Amino acid sequence: MSRPVIITCAVTGGDHGIALRNPNVPVTPEEIASECIAAAKAGAAVAHIHVRDVVTKAASMDLAQYREVVERIRASDTDIVINLTTGPGAFFTPSEDNPQIAAEGSDLASPEERVAHIRELKPEICSVDVVTFNHGGRVFMNTPAHVEAMLEVIKSVGTKPELEAFDVGNVLHGADLVKRNFAKAPGLFQFCLGIPWGAPATVEAMTFMRSHLPPDAVWAGFGVAKTEFPMAAAAVLLGGHVRVGLEDNIFIERGVLAEGNTPLVSRAVDIIESVGERPATPDEAREILGLGLG
Repeated sequence: MSRPVIITCAVTGGDHGIALRNPNVPVTPEEIASECIAAAKAGAAVAHIHVRDVVTKAASMDLAQYREVVERIRASDTDIVINLTTGPGAFFTPSEDNPQIAAEGSDLASPEERVAHIRELKPEICSVDVVTFNHGGRVFMNTPAHVEAMLEVIKSVGTKPELEAFDVGNVLHGADLVKRNFAKAPGLFQFCLGIPWGAPATVEAMTFMRSHLPPDAVWAGFGVAKTEFPMAAAAVLLGGHVRVGLEDNIFIERGVLAEGNTPLVSRAVDIIESVGERPATPDEAREILGLGLG
């Protein structure tokens, strides 16, 4: 029998540049919710959601915007699984005069601030970055204490954390968090590949990270830019689930901007079906992920 493969659609992300380079990247809450609904109808079972400043198009942590997006999706005719990010609030750039003081471009926030929307809106899933690494000219910083504090709040409201791993050490850290019950066993992991300076978007890297997962963990993987579809295929063949979307790749083919998230999801459906598997429905995704089981 064919295996149901979960497609997560990361509809907008928080990178400022992609919204400037592709006018189809959704920015307003209405646009973001509409893209999530369209992705569901194209075959996505999970919508991974950031919000943006509607004027500057930069990443935002605005609770009102998250609330509007979630309410619009929940009021729609789709039952897609909602996955809210907790990524914003982790960037640090040291001041040249005093490296202990944050320079312009830093957005460090407390763990409580980074999960305020999770506490209020209680999505079924939220992503948690288990990584500190160099990201552009800044440091993307998630200290163990901050990650654990966020996970405690997430657990208290019944949301399932998706542990985002950018290299094998992050998988080991995530496995330890599962072992110590900060995330319920067997754990849900997302491999984020091809982001400088994390693990490369290769089958070898994906396989190596998979080999360090806790027993029976559920996992997915994605590659950024031109590696999005090759890594989707690799994840399916290696027994995982897939993620696509404008957050990770703004092109449908070389030099051709994607006209929204739907074409990217449709391509993922084609990849999954081409190897004899099938896209999971939202309810199948809930069963695979153990959502609603406490």
